Amino acid sequence: MEVSKDQMSMLLENNLFESAQMLGCFLVSSPASNQEPNPYLKAEYLVLQGDAFYGGKEYRRALSAYKQALQNCKSIPRQGGNSTRTSLSATTRSPSPSSFSISTINENEVKFKVALCLSTLNEHRSALFEMESIPSKARTLRMNLTMGKLYRISRNNRSASTCYKECLRQCPYVLEAITALAELGVSSKEIILLFSQTPTKIGRFSSDYQDSQRWLNRYVEAQCCIASNDYKGGLDIFAEILSRFPNNVHILLEIAKIEAIIGRSDEAIMNFEKVRMIDPCVLTYMDEYAILLKSKPDHAKLNKLVHDMLSTDPARPETLVALSAHWERKDERRAFSYADKSLKIDDRHVTGHIMKGNLYMSLNRPEGAVAEFKIAQDLRADIRSYQGLVRAYLALSKSKEALFTAREAMKAMQQSAKALKLVGDVHAVNSSGREKARKFYESALRLEPGFLGAALALADLHVLEGRNKEAVSLLEKYLKNWADDSLHIKIAQVFAATNMLSDALSHYQAALRINPQNEAGKKGLERLEKQMKGMDPDAPEEEEENEPEDGEGDQEDPDLV
Repeated sequence: MEVSKDQMSMLLENNLFESAQMLGCFLVSSPASNQEPNPYLKAEYLVLQGDAFYGGKEYRRALSAYKQALQNCKSIPRQGGNSTRTSLSATTRSPSPSSFSISTINENEVKFKVALCLSTLNEHRSALFEMESIPSKARTLRMNLTMGKLYRISRNNRSASTCYKECLRQCPYVLEAITALAELGVSSKEIILLFSQTPTKIGRFSSDYQDSQRWLNRYVEAQCCIASNDYKGGLDIFAEILSRFPNNVHILLEIAKIEAIIGRSDEAIMNFEKVRMIDPCVLTYMDEYAILLKSKPDHAKLNKLVHDMLSTDPARPETLVALSAHWERKDERRAFSYADKSLKIDDRHVTGHIMKGNLYMSLNRPEGAVAEFKIAQDLRADIRSYQGLVRAYLALSKSKEALFTAREAMKAMQQSAKALKLVGDVHAVNSSGREKARKFYESALRLEPGFLGAALALADLHVLEGRNKEAVSLLEKYLKNWADDSLHIKIAQVFAATNMLSDALSHYQAALRINPQNEAGKKGLERLEKQMKGMDPDAPEEEEENEPEDGEGDQEDPDLV
């Protein structure tokens, strides 16, 4: 034979895909592969060539090769005796002349490869159709996991649940399947019950088995808590698991993500920093970390994070969302472009949709924001998607929709102070609803006394109704325990509105000492200084229009462009 199949297999095993692609051209064009009595040989060579294309990320060419291989398989007469076919990837031996009448192609494996190509090309429906042609008993663990993901993309949650359950029957440690089932609403008891159906080499009553089963069961319970919006319960269980497995990057990331969602920014930042000390190249949830750093704002750390993420993998959606957060302060349209690119890579990336929704709001395009927050909510509802939807509906003067969404959040998150505040925010829009708003804000503060957002909202309500003393008293009570720039700014605004200018000045200065980049603080201080000089703070400045543009924004971080 002019070209050896063994040599092609060796190239593939060593990930030398470019050489394998070139050698594959010799294989499929060799006289032996094109002889009519041996159509299976051409099919085998096409599968090998397809593997070379797939490894080189040429998915269209791989898809074509795999489909041609399957077409060749159809012309192979079935063997009457033994219908078992061995996987091509499992054999490295060249077939002997006497074995030329027996195919070594596992057609189900080739169909799976076709599905993987289609899925990578975002042709999910066609990929699912290909997967469904594989008999259920012939599906491997990886096939079942892939099918679960494809069913979930197609919104067939029942079938997705069936596939994920089958994964856990085969292997209880498929943590992706556990998380997916929790998000699909399967109870922790039902998930744990699947583990007993898994064949195991370790005795079920051995200490090793029972120890591993204990933490795995708790992991299931944690994921089910998070999926049902019981964030406190989930955090408590994850903390327990972390004490058993110190410095576990996966658990630390899960904890940090939840803390970011529920507004425990300082704790989340601390855990994200701990993860980066253990594994500086990790990208999972690092876009959440970038958003937190932007809100602080800690520009030096944000710049370093984005630089590191670009060095690790510039094509990951997390990297692009982090870039979006980086540019938001300086160029919102550029930030929007990065958020949009992240979703072109992975249109199911929740943080990308939330980031894009918030940017739509910043660009005064609430209709687009509604669409993005709805997608985020469909993928994985959390308080941020509800908050975004309520803000967008209120910007569109759709009070009914805003109130319905806020109440939906309150039902979904019954012990959430943020959900209660959300309902209060909707009522506070109209003067007739302010009393209801006050009750919801006060309920939120009883549930979570340290919830600064509710305290600030209640203070605003006091000011609107002329209760300035109550507003200052409330905010000063929080200042005793929290050195927060937003608190100082809110008090300064109340003092400025009541003409207590020196008190307002001291609080604006205190806010800027805590956070020199606070735009509201800088603008408020500038306005106040004009008032103290007897000038009209709303009068336009003549020189401002003629000042040349400051190019610092683009020069600050040339490496991040």
